Amino acid sequence: MPEIQKDTSSQQKKLPSHAKVVVIGGGVVGCSILFHLAKFGWKDVVLLERDELTSGSSWHAAGQIHTISSDPNISRLQSYTIDLYKEIEETSGHSVGLHITGGFYLASTKDWYDYLKRERSKARYMGLHQEFISPQEVADRHPLIDPKHYHAALWDDQDGDLDPSGATYAFAKAAKVHGAQYFTHTPVTATTQRPDGSWDVTTPKAVINAEHIVNCGGLWAREVGHMQGIHLPVQPMEHHYLITEDIEAVKNHKTRLPAGIDYEANIYFRQERQGMLLGTYEPKGTPWKVGGTPWDFGHELLPPDLDRVADRLEMSFERIPAIGQAGIKNFINGPFTFGPDGNPMIGPVPGMKNYWVAVGVMAGFCQGGGVGLTMAEWMIDGEPSIDVWAMDVARFGDFASPDWGTIKSTENYERRFVMTFPNETLPKGRMQKTTALYDRLIAKGARMGQGFGLEHALWFADGPDEAHEEPTFERNRSHDYVAREIQTVREAVGGIEIANFAKHEFKGAGARAYLDQVLAGYVPKPGRLTLTPMLTPNGKLYGDLTVACLAEDHFMIFGSGAMQEAHRRWFEKDLPTNVSYENVSDDWHGIALSGPKSRDLLARITRDNISAEEFKFRDMRQTFVGGVPVILNRISFSGELGYEIYCRPQYLLRLSEAIEDAGQDLGYGWYGARALMSMRLEKGWGVWTLDFRPDFNAVESGMDIFINWKKDFVGKQATEQIRADGIHRKLVTMTIEVNGIDVSNDEAILKEGQAVGYISSGGYAHHVRKSMAMGYVDIEHAAPGTKLDVEILGELYNAEILGAPIYDANGANMRA
Repeated sequence: MPEIQKDTSSQQKKLPSHAKVVVIGGGVVGCSILFHLAKFGWKDVVLLERDELTSGSSWHAAGQIHTISSDPNISRLQSYTIDLYKEIEETSGHSVGLHITGGFYLASTKDWYDYLKRERSKARYMGLHQEFISPQEVADRHPLIDPKHYHAALWDDQDGDLDPSGATYAFAKAAKVHGAQYFTHTPVTATTQRPDGSWDVTTPKAVINAEHIVNCGGLWAREVGHMQGIHLPVQPMEHHYLITEDIEAVKNHKTRLPAGIDYEANIYFRQERQGMLLGTYEPKGTPWKVGGTPWDFGHELLPPDLDRVADRLEMSFERIPAIGQAGIKNFINGPFTFGPDGNPMIGPVPGMKNYWVAVGVMAGFCQGGGVGLTMAEWMIDGEPSIDVWAMDVARFGDFASPDWGTIKSTENYERRFVMTFPNETLPKGRMQKTTALYDRLIAKGARMGQGFGLEHALWFADGPDEAHEEPTFERNRSHDYVAREIQTVREAVGGIEIANFAKHEFKGAGARAYLDQVLAGYVPKPGRLTLTPMLTPNGKLYGDLTVACLAEDHFMIFGSGAMQEAHRRWFEKDLPTNVSYENVSDDWHGIALSGPKSRDLLARITRDNISAEEFKFRDMRQTFVGGVPVILNRISFSGELGYEIYCRPQYLLRLSEAIEDAGQDLGYGWYGARALMSMRLEKGWGVWTLDFRPDFNAVESGMDIFINWKKDFVGKQATEQIRADGIHRKLVTMTIEVNGIDVSNDEAILKEGQAVGYISSGGYAHHVRKSMAMGYVDIEHAAPGTKLDVEILGELYNAEILGAPIYDANGANMRA
């Protein structure tokens, strides 16, 4: 049975009146943040815990630790977390009960075997130590397992388990060694912001004024957020695991047994004293306290419900017979907090000043150290050392309501060990945000995806009954439909909805000067567009943006829809008083026209002269198209002659009808995101969150060609130093000799068996009929014509780096 430790050393001290940071919540995540802040030099930091440390989910956690995650950078942070435990144990003098036994991930189906091949490929370039072992080797290392159920297993030397309470206290005590303070039995009852941006944190004992506060409330994260009007889309979920009586085979084994995960059986397991611990995620999740976690909930466990996990246990007992034959000593059901996509929500909250969160960290003992590291870097240095977009709270916006959060968090809980394929769209929480064209596009056969809560077309079948596809790693039934869409764009004219692009509006006398400072590229003159990177002070990419100048003091920036709240946070951070800014993404929807006949179509529905001479490439204007007011941009991401037409949402249906009516005899057709992503590969154009992200700088990504070096801008000094020092890797485009399957991101790129890079994005380029990819490779292997290998599902395929776009290399089509 899990036990709560107690520490009375913090109870007699007087609360300070001021702190640089107040961390709210004494679980493993809060204690890790406290430790890292103090270790990195911020000594004036305080943690407040309503009860004892670990009183939420930490005390009853199963304590199994592993490195594999769907996001490579989270895997890196999990590896960092595991390595960190030795340090905090030595610093604190408090045992964390660490057992590095190694662990395996078991594949009992071909699909899971393929999934693990992808994970092993990621591990190659990340420097993680993972290798395949046979089912017999699994049985040799863990004699309780029946090997006949498995194809293979992926082995990781770094996996194991620890004592959850011990690890949490070690973080807290190590933080004290570095100068931090923590106070138990000190609940926070209110958070109030002063005009200067600092926070008054109220407790029954005293009020602490803090420059920053961090919500690490765990089970109470929602309630702590409500104190400041923040509605976090996290949800506590009930979760079962069992502990067996002693098992002779465990007692007689010479070493501690390795940990394991069986994906198909949906279980994880490890040794617990002389028995076994086995946990499972139910196929139907049970949200706990949807209306709010009671403040008086403490060290209680919830009544177990064996019927909910009976089918999982039955499969488990077949695969690990000794567990089924052993008596069950304890059956534990305790709540812990999930987020909508299973990843933590960390970082500064958009729209708030000096308010940070680190919540929804369901794998706290795998990720807590990495979260603490990232948060401390972010607070002290202004940015994390690696891209943590997969955990950034800004990946959710207003669409992520509490109800939606409960629905998606439950779905993610149920799919914890259920594979999500590269082409798969998940069913729950859909139609949260739609445009006026949703029903119209569905009727035309659109298969929809969801991005930042908004439904958008991925591809078009012949009708709504045809718009389905089986989840797979290989090419699927959408392949031929996407090819047809691309043919329409390349030979005639196609339209794609562009509501999911972000739009940021700047006005005021200081708008041009501000944008000139915050953007690395050129700020255009009225009536023109430019492309520009946006950099961090350390020279890392933070935006790949299009800037439109509507007037000398009026600008619109178009960018990644997923990053819109992160960019809002960035823009608002140091906004001058003579500039007004607003994220207007939901105020402007629209349609992009692309193809050699797009000018002919547009000319039929506007009174403007849009000839090549009068409306040049990268021109823009406010005008009327289809009888409605629009912002019209001459730009295209398809690589063809094209236009982006933005209108207010209430005009979108009228605009679409005008386009369809005018394009009937021109071969007009709708196309979706998959076609667009294929066509941009043929041009060698990267996309945000894949090829462009804060892991990379402007030079290695090739975005430096858009920089205006004659001005000062954020990140200039760092970028000049990067140019002077030289880069070690470079973004390249390549073709791959493969049939029937394409990359799905994060595959290893190899030279003579050694990893020299990784795939950032890719797919099938339908017009040129080649499998293509983009990726970062070591600079010595980046020259055009270089032959490399790409690993796809465990097989190596020949690849060749290109020196120019494989389609319309000089951009003549766009500029026609």
